[in-house]
Amino acid sequence: MQSSDGSAGPLVGLRVLELAGLGPAPHAGMVLADLGADVVRVERPSGRALRLGPDDATDIVRRGRRSVFADLKQSEGRALVRALAARADVLIEGLRPGVAERLGVGPEDCGRENPGLVYARVTGWGQEGPLAQDPGHDLNYIGLTGLLHAMGRAGDPPPPPLNLVGDFGGGSMLLVIGVLAALWERARSGAGQVVDSAMVDGTALLGQMTYALRGMGEWSDERSTNLLDGAAPFYDTYECGDGKYVAVAALEPQFFAALLEGLGITGARLPTQGDRGGWPALRARFAQRFASRTRDEWAAHFAGTDACVTPVLTFVEAGEHPHVVARSTLVEVDGILQAAPAPRFSRTPNRRPSAPGAPGADTESVLRDWGVGPPAGTPAAGTPAVRSTPRAR
Repeated sequence: MQSSDGSAGPLVGLRVLELAGLGPAPHAGMVLADLGADVVRVERPSGRALRLGPDDATDIVRRGRRSVFADLKQSEGRALVRALAARADVLIEGLRPGVAERLGVGPEDCGRENPGLVYARVTGWGQEGPLAQDPGHDLNYIGLTGLLHAMGRAGDPPPPPLNLVGDFGGGSMLLVIGVLAALWERARSGAGQVVDSAMVDGTALLGQMTYALRGMGEWSDERSTNLLDGAAPFYDTYECGDGKYVAVAALEPQFFAALLEGLGITGARLPTQGDRGGWPALRARFAQRFASRTRDEWAAHFAGTDACVTPVLTFVEAGEHPHVVARSTLVEVDGILQAAPAPRFSRTPNRRPSAPGAPGADTESVLRDWGVGPPAGTPAAGTPAVRSTPRAR
């Protein structure tokens, strides 16, 4: 399906208002826009927009939506946000608990004229609890779940997992799920509700399999002693002769057998796969063999086998890999390599992403399309109302 403005995807027709911020909230806005929603980002009318770097055009997390200016410290800005919220299906915000209410754009303020509004909030600690008002970042949130402790090699500090687990896995992805679930429920009840997505909650949910293994007595709190944390020699990375790496994930017995065959050590007297006492000896043999060829030689050697051996690629190499290219998993837009919209749909394919526009540039078109008249004193499109800027967190 495709709308009159050329947008495509299963969420065409859904209106989302996003209060500008950094981290999981804009990422969730990007995902919803990728899926076809009309996402409007409310920007601060300051000299510098909230973005990851110095250039708006390169902040590709902002892709796919239009932008308006509104100063929430001014009555005109608050009135504009409430007017847009009255026409929206979803509002996304990532402010600290209580900030939106103090600014006059909280759930009650925005839901007064739109009782069907899904008000989606994402924070690190959640809307309540002893730490709700404390600042923090990804490492802080995942550290409280036990999962950060489980990462990394024994004897080394737990490594930061690229903000993937807390911010975007436990935060953004769970927020999107919450939004879609609330919209499904609204289709029956007609009522909106508040979605409280806390990164600490979402991270714990992502770790459910690890908690399950602990409950079965199959996971130890001691790092590098478990099946999936690098202790098993058949589930790890190995350095090759050129200093590059391969990833080995031969967990099942048939895959382990294919690994041994590919390494050419099937006739040797080796410990069995399940013999944990023999894992150091297996690791030494695997390391010796992988060091005898380059990464790409091993990748070609194992291609088409069931050994589950793949190259560990750089970002540049990933963009050139035949499988990634064939699926257009990564696409280049205006010279910037980035992830394509996901997942994929058979009848309502997502549109190809485009470069993000300038902050506030779409104020006039958004007000027209959403049927909202600018409040008295609102400046022309693309010009800030005043120079003061609200705090984001």
